[in-house]
Amino acid sequence: MSWRASVLTLFPAMFPGPLGQSLAGRAADSGIWSLDIHDIRDAATDRHRKVDDTPFGGGAGMVLRPDIIDRAIATVDDGRPTIVLTPRGIPLTQARIRDLAAGPGVILLCGRFEGFDQRVIDARNLLEISIGDYVLSGGEPAAMVLLDACIRLLPGVMGAAISGEDESFSGHLLEYPHYTRPADWNGAAVPDILLSGNHAAIAAWRLAQAEAITQHRRPDLWAAYQSSR
Repeated sequence: MSWRASVLTLFPAMFPGPLGQSLAGRAADSGIWSLDIHDIRDAATDRHRKVDDTPFGGGAGMVLRPDIIDRAIATVDDGRPTIVLTPRGIPLTQARIRDLAAGPGVILLCGRFEGFDQRVIDARNLLEISIGDYVLSGGEPAAMVLLDACIRLLPGVMGAAISGEDESFSGHLLEYPHYTRPADWNGAAVPDILLSGNHAAIAAWRLAQAEAITQHRRPDLWAAYQSSR
């Protein structure tokens, strides 16, 4: 059974977008995962297909109605994790991506306007996730980010499974630098250790580089790495 992603959105034409290309596209063509897109407006009941209303308490913008969102979710709810993409959500991490990729798939709810009525989030115990400390015009780009990160971890997607073992965020470290031909480019040479053939020394050099980069760029990850040791 393939890994299944269901996306609820007001802009279904935005998908599959980049998910139809490269690794994700080939994996979909091979049946490793599947994507079904659902227009939230299909759950509306009036002839204008209205899905939002003004916020109680005043304020700018519009809020997506709980009754309509609940009906939209009910059309695809089969026990998979249902995730709301929102700036106020918990940060998306590689550890969570691994957990999601190991499951049957996800249901993703893409917000617009001022977001969703809190009651449907509470009633369905929806998981709110953020892909970063910034605001997008809608949840669709965030949904694509989450799906791309999950899909590449599915069995059979990456050509060499080991290629994911030393990536950034594996073991709390950012990835070490990479080099390829030419060995000398614009006067900058590849570090001698990488040309030595000494695999133990190369592994030690890569670890040291990863540690230095992590300590400099991400003190939060460095602290977690130190604790894990």
